[in-house]
Amino acid sequence: MSAIATSGRTSSPGSAPSGRRRSKLGWNVLGLLVFVTAGFPVYWMLNTAFKPAKDAIDPDPSLFPTGLTLDNFRRALDISDFWGPVGRSLIVSLSVVVIGIVVGMLAALAISRFAFRGRKIVIVGILAVQMVPLVAMIIPVFLLLNDLGQYDKLTGLIITYLTFILPFTVWTLRGFIVNIPKELEEAAMVDGCSRTSAFIRVVFPLLAPGLVATSVYGFIQAWNEYLYALMLMSQKNQTATVWLGNFTTLHGTEYAPMMAGATMMAVPIVALFLIVQRKMAAGLTAGAVKG
Repeated sequence: MSAIATSGRTSSPGSAPSGRRRSKLGWNVLGLLVFVTAGFPVYWMLNTAFKPAKDAIDPDPSLFPTGLTLDNFRRALDISDFWGPVGRSLIVSLSVVVIGIVVGMLAALAISRFAFRGRKIVIVGILAVQMVPLVAMIIPVFLLLNDLGQYDKLTGLIITYLTFILPFTVWTLRGFIVNIPKELEEAAMVDGCSRTSAFIRVVFPLLAPGLVATSVYGFIQAWNEYLYALMLMSQKNQTATVWLGNFTTLHGTEYAPMMAGATMMAVPIVALFLIVQRKMAAGLTAGAVKG
């Protein structure tokens, strides 16, 4: 009996590493499936962008390209003006990010650091605005911009984008500011700093990763928005996302040039992410833990 018990005790430690390896293998397989599911549309976009146009409409498409060509990119640039819509999209997206970050940071600072009457109502209002579907506001926004003389103007589109990007910016930055201890500001003020100086010298550097993460999100939202840009802007002032609609005509859709255009549109987003990826990774995790 003692030998059997000893054998049972000695076998259990060996089974624990084996169980951990199986668990790790299972998580790795799950992660691989998620990566393939999320990455396959991007791969297919690139595959279609570089393959000959006739292969893009083949009823039996090949998973891997049989030939590479740049004709689709030339066709995408020739079908209509490309740099104009891209330039307008950059102006709108960068303006939304700059204004949203400045206003959102000040609003988040006020909500998280100051106690004032109606503070809870403001917080609930921010959450309520985010719950409203964007489609439900198209007609009111159109009528309002038309009355203000901002229809078919970039300023009107910027104001419209701020209405649904600002609430997210305020709520996200509030989470980052709350996680920065008040004692750091108080210590700086004891050393002679004013409240503004304490914020600039102490809070702002710690808030930088959160600002980067929020800015990237706002830029992507403004850059990829399609519905409002289609409804509020004319053909001559169209943005990059609406520009992609030029590939759908009465004769059908030119899939290969459209995917080439989508690839060119993705370049600014990818470049921005590569530049700020370290700060963004830190920002996405900074607000997750209560400091």
